[in-house]
Amino acid sequence: MANEIINMPQREAAGLVANEAHRFSVVEIRQRVNLVQEVMQNIMKRDTHYGTIPGTPKPTLYKPGAEVLCVTFRIAQEYKIEDLSSDGHARYRVTCIGRHQTTGITLGEGVGECSSGEEKYKWRGAACKAELEYTPENMRRKKFYRNGNAVDQIRTEPADLANTILKMACKRAMIAMTLNVTAASDIFTQDIEDIPEELRTEEAGQPATDPELTAKWVKMASGAASAEALIEIWQAGVKEIQAAKDMPAYNALKAAVGARGEALKKEQPKPDPEPQAEQSEPSYDDDVPFE
Repeated sequence: MANEIINMPQREAAGLVANEAHRFSVVEIRQRVNLVQEVMQNIMKRDTHYGTIPGTPKPTLYKPGAEVLCVTFRIAQEYKIEDLSSDGHARYRVTCIGRHQTTGITLGEGVGECSSGEEKYKWRGAACKAELEYTPENMRRKKFYRNGNAVDQIRTEPADLANTILKMACKRAMIAMTLNVTAASDIFTQDIEDIPEELRTEEAGQPATDPELTAKWVKMASGAASAEALIEIWQAGVKEIQAAKDMPAYNALKAAVGARGEALKKEQPKPDPEPQAEQSEPSYDDDVPFE
């Protein structure tokens, strides 16, 4: 029988396509996670590719950051758009399918939706007092803020926002797909910038998974007798809390360690000032260089 050359598909290191056994080894999964972290540290820029929203424990992945990850893992995006709009209402649901650019294999998908009925798209500020007065009462309102300020707003025209609504739905779907496919959800959270502030605050204030675990390490950190002891408590606490995957407990321990560290700095005795040598009378015989 003639010898035949069989081209076996190449297995990618830190890639997204598993061939022979149709599954990833532990080493490959670790490589993928490491690659995401390396890209985040060396390529991505804070406030451009990702950012930390106040009240959230993890960074938020922005669209430019998702695009960087798609380039890294060679993911092509394919969009399926559902137009759910009705009279006076623009609404789109988008499914973003991620495909491997080389093999065409479907890697995963993400769904995103946007509507002109959302708070930030439904209303806009009045251009002037005359526009506000000519707008029917049921199409205008006064928006109040927590600081006591208020602003007059009128309803937007959904047709003017249709393209913006569609693009936002695509963006949300694309970020969701990227997080699903690259398994980067443990590093980034998704689309927090689109969540109202009050909902973000509620999410950040969720109770710890294990209150006893939190209380244990916060108490130990708050009672640390020295900086060395505080470091040991921090290392041991992080190890146990990470094993429990309790992010609120981690944040509580971090705050307690920071507070105790500042207190220990203030408690350190100040060194006594060194005694000053007795000053002798200046000698006029010495040569003094002119400036």
